[in-house]
Order: sequence, then C-alpha cells, then structure tokens
Amino acid sequence: MAARLSENGRRTYNARSETAAEKPSFRNAWRRAQHCIIPAQAIYEPDWRSGKAVATRITRRDHEPMGIAGLWECWTDPAGEEVFSYSMLTVNTSNNELMRNFHRPEDEKRMVVILPKGLYGDWLRASAAESMEFMRQYPAERLAAAAGD
Repeated sequence: MAARLSENGRRTYNARSETAAEKPSFRNAWRRAQHCIIPAQAIYEPDWRSGKAVATRITRRDHEPMGIAGLWECWTDPAGEEVFSYSMLTVNTSNNELMRNFHRPEDEKRMVVILPKGLYGDWLRASAAESMEFMRQYPAERLAAAAGD
C-alpha cells in the first residue's frame, strides 16, 4: 500500500500548543507523542504595521536551518491508502521583540516553535507529559527579518 501526503492539511498546518492535547485534529498525535521536526530555511509572516500585509522572511540570524517542532499523524482514507500529515506547533509571542510585529493588529501574536539544535533528539524522544517543556519562543535576538524577500 503506497502512502501519500494529506491534500487537506492546510486547515491544520499549525497547532496551538496550549490546546493541541484537547483538539480533535491533534489530540491523538499529542497523546501518542508523535513528534517530528519540520526543517525550514525560513518562515514567512505578514507584517501589518504599514496597514497592508507585507510578506516578511524570518530566518535564524546565524543562517542555520530551523527545526520546527511538529506533530505527525497517519490515517487511512476511504480508498485504503495511508495518508501522512504534520502540523507545526505554535506559541504566543505577544512579548517577543520581533515576532509581536506580525499578523493583523487585532490578532493574537504567535510563532512556530523553533527548537534549538541541541534539543532535536530530546523532542523526538519526549513523552506526551514532557511535550509542553519544549513549547518556548525562539529568542528574538537570534532571528532576523527582511521584508519582501
């Protein structure tokens, strides 16, 4: 049986870490500690400070790839095929010097959980009970933002 990636994952590409254990879309993966790491060179967020959404590229200041904490899930579709999906975990960033600048002014400020490289193995081996220990903001001084990239 061939596996394929979920085609409807856009609706669940981010998971609020504070509620992932309770939400139907994420709770099984959270309870089973189905942790994964999503590699990314950059993330993009809309900067609304000008009154218009300006796509902004956010990278690690040291130019190393990011390892984003995620949850993975596998299910079988009606045709009998395995479907794999993942969601990136997020945290509130209203007090983060850099990340609080993104999203609409009235929206909650959030960011994906960027894991320090030294914690990759710990995240992958962590139990469900330990998962929240990894849900931290990445320090603003270790990130760089550039509009229009």
